[in-house]
Amino acid sequence: MPPRRRPPRGGSRTELPPLKIVRKILLLQLAYYVTATALILFTTVVYGTPFSLDLVFSWNAVRGDTTIGWMLGLVWILSSGIGAIFLLLLVSRSKLIPDFALTLHFVHLIATTLYSHSVPANWLWWGLQGASAAFMTFLGIWACRWRELQPISFGGIGGGTSTGGAGGSAAGGGGGETQAGEEESFSFSLSTGRGRGRGLGGVGGAGAGGSSSGGDEYELVEMKGEGAV
Repeated sequence: MPPRRRPPRGGSRTELPPLKIVRKILLLQLAYYVTATALILFTTVVYGTPFSLDLVFSWNAVRGDTTIGWMLGLVWILSSGIGAIFLLLLVSRSKLIPDFALTLHFVHLIATTLYSHSVPANWLWWGLQGASAAFMTFLGIWACRWRELQPISFGGIGGGTSTGGAGGSAAGGGGGETQAGEEESFSFSLSTGRGRGRGLGGVGGAGAGGSSSGGDEYELVEMKGEGAV
């Protein structure tokens, strides 16, 4: 007899297989660079500076002693905010947002190092990347949690407001029937017992439908009284 195969564990490779993770990372990285390139191109056109790939991949462009350096810093922060939207669309799970956000910035570090042929030595660039990663992570987690809580309705507000009038009229018209049904079920539950409970049930049953189950008990008590006299 062949051995049984164990079912895959929930939350493991079945939810996010490796190829799917790699595909999402590539899509996020591409969207991040396209957004940053478009914003940097718009900034250079407005500022009157020629555009080059050094503004995107070189860490020497981010400087604190020039105006274009500060503008690039603001552009990268804005790109991180827009990147949170792509995290919401592609990842959609708040607990996975930090992994994808940090991976995105790590890949950007590798691309910058390969393009500049040196590890970034500018502390302003490192501070900018840390602030960008933190901002993208915070905004992505907040957006995913807000989206996850959308289908939940607290207190049934929508149903109560739309059927308030009909519910009030139904309650006013069917209140007597509901109360009568509860009394009948209560008397029936008492009649299934023995002794005094059964006698009480018999009284309720006799009043409602003429049952004589409880009357026998009271006749026996009267017979005992007559025998004593």
